[in-house]
Amino acid sequence: MPERFTNPWPTHVPGFRDVLRWKLGFSEKIVPQFPNADDHAPWLALAREQLHGMPSAGWRVTWLGHASFLLSGCGVHLLIDPIFSEFCGPLRLLGLRRKIPTPCRLDDLPPITAVLLTHTHYDHCDLPTLHALGKDTPLIVPEGHAEWFAGIGFVRARPLPWWQSVDIVPGVSVTATPAQHFTARSLADRNRGHWCGWCVAGAGVKLWHSGDSGYCPAFGEIGSRLGPLDFGMIGIGAYQPNWFMRPLHMTPGEAVRAFQDSGCRHAAAMHWGTFQLSDEPFGEPPLLLARELLASGVAPERFEAGHVGQQWNVED
Repeated sequence: MPERFTNPWPTHVPGFRDVLRWKLGFSEKIVPQFPNADDHAPWLALAREQLHGMPSAGWRVTWLGHASFLLSGCGVHLLIDPIFSEFCGPLRLLGLRRKIPTPCRLDDLPPITAVLLTHTHYDHCDLPTLHALGKDTPLIVPEGHAEWFAGIGFVRARPLPWWQSVDIVPGVSVTATPAQHFTARSLADRNRGHWCGWCVAGAGVKLWHSGDSGYCPAFGEIGSRLGPLDFGMIGIGAYQPNWFMRPLHMTPGEAVRAFQDSGCRHAAAMHWGTFQLSDEPFGEPPLLLARELLASGVAPERFEAGHVGQQWNVED
């Protein structure tokens, strides 16, 4: 029997009954903080030359929407959780349709050195995108997923358990970091593989992608073991109804705590404004983030809810 993975601290991860309770309306009605905030994330188009060039120093971080990023530096281009499909689920349901286009076409991307996948949920592990990149593209995946990827034809899937590192090229390492979540592609394979975030280190710079995660004790440990972290990519959306989503995703306030716990110097907000996965108003997360940053005394420019297509240069 394949191993089943769990969160190593007490966590109630919602199950099928909880999904029914939510979708059938048998739970407390939420009260939005910003009820009229219906806008998707702002958007910028990216030209090929903005994607292909290497920064003269450090790394360039490009937000491609949702939890997808292109990291360019040290002669490599890394993709994290790329999704270029119009839908983020197994069926073409209108509720899962992309609300904002990608900032570029898939064939505008530079040659990809490796793809880092945080888990296999459809909005993070998009098989049409991975197939288009090629089945020989190196994939770095959480522990427990290599056999599944091999079974669907991907020949270079490298699994990593939490805290283990691998060199992508000399001078560039990737470390799997803990997160609080779950995995499934169907009703039959729940938690057969693990979930994680990623820390990419090279050129004296450390970049951290939190993965899909509820707020958890691991964030402080990530900062103490791997820090200082120069740039974080931290989820702020898909948090309502909170009784259901709290083990899985962070509210903007929890994201600020994760930012502080991990000791990030700067961060970009992700997992909002692209797909409507939950019940909060679509444009509420960045408004709540701004309020939480002010309440926490964190300068707003240190944790940005930017534009899809925005690029940040991160140097030592």
